[in-house]
Amino acid sequence: MSPRPQSDSPFSAKVVGILVAVALFSFGAIMVLAGWAPELRDKDVAGSHPYSTSALGYQGFVRLLEAQGYPVEISRLERTLEESDWGLLILTLPLWGGNDALEDFDSSRTTLLVLPKWDGIPDALDRTKQHDTRFKNARVLNDLLDDLNLDATIGRIEVPATVDGAFGTLSPKPDVKMQVLDSEALDPIVTADEHMLLAYAPDAGIYVLSDPDLINTFGLSEFDNAEFAVKMVDFMRYDADEPIIFDATLHGFVRSENLLQMMFDIPFIGATLTALMAALLLGWAALVRFGPPVQEARAIALGKQALADNSAGLITMARRETRLAPRYLDLIRRRVQRDIGAPKSLTGDQLAALLDRLGEDEISGKRFTDFAAGLNGPADNRDDLMNKTRELFRWRQGIIGRSMNERK
Repeated sequence: MSPRPQSDSPFSAKVVGILVAVALFSFGAIMVLAGWAPELRDKDVAGSHPYSTSALGYQGFVRLLEAQGYPVEISRLERTLEESDWGLLILTLPLWGGNDALEDFDSSRTTLLVLPKWDGIPDALDRTKQHDTRFKNARVLNDLLDDLNLDATIGRIEVPATVDGAFGTLSPKPDVKMQVLDSEALDPIVTADEHMLLAYAPDAGIYVLSDPDLINTFGLSEFDNAEFAVKMVDFMRYDADEPIIFDATLHGFVRSENLLQMMFDIPFIGATLTALMAALLLGWAALVRFGPPVQEARAIALGKQALADNSAGLITMARRETRLAPRYLDLIRRRVQRDIGAPKSLTGDQLAALLDRLGEDEISGKRFTDFAAGLNGPADNRDDLMNKTRELFRWRQGIIGRSMNERK
């Protein structure tokens, strides 16, 4: 048994394909995790922020506005607090840390500041819910107002039957007590028993909602609170297309400007796709390069094959291929004459008659004289020459094959 031929390449095509596929998958996974890992984290944790579905959260208000057809978005970019753009910005203050972020805040757009009221205790078994809540000390809230340069004090009163304001008489129902503001520096928008439920701070240029129960998830279970919340938003907006932006950065949901995400966003997506296609083409070029390098050949090859190739090249360069038809016909005639042992003394007509008697081509049904009629002169073109010479060669192969079988 002859030994199995060994490949010169040290790599298997299958192994190389698997390695390339694993490398591409791993690279893509790293890029996705690096760019989108913060987005994959669940943000629904108990708290007074727009992602929370807990009692003190504002996800219910976001969904209510979306269901009513309002353009709503939640911002995690710090520049939202700095840029002057179109839209209603809603800031839901946390109990701690919010005043530091708003120390240099300059309201460059319509802004609603929602004060905190409750101190929630998250559930240890379900972090999306509040285990218990209690009133936040009013002194802490007053200190918060001082830090925000709002000359006002917090008060808590029994829930009145109605409140009056710029958008009519309503009957909101906050939980337990209504949290209100008392101030001579604020302009009242909605009042409750001579106190302010919704006020405007002309020096800061912002609206202040004292009681968050009117828009948080627990409070919106009351229809009157939902009506108040929608009418309040309509009062503050200038146009039906004006977006409503809930800020989440005050609660720690800050998202930095991510270069990877920018690459796959408008207007950079076109350049990114072009670069990826270029990388794929380079990878394909590297992939098909695997294997042993091609050895340098001689400038002038040796042997009969090289001589035949060079002669054919010269004939092609001279554009004399079509004139080889008679020469090829004469070559085949002499070879068949030698193969069958025909006398050399035969004339051309006698030899043609003898070759016709040998038989016809099994496919075309032509005899030797039929082939000779097409090859006596130059061919029309290269394709014509190739077709005629192939037919003659096939006829000769068939004749020789039949002669060998008859001898057997």
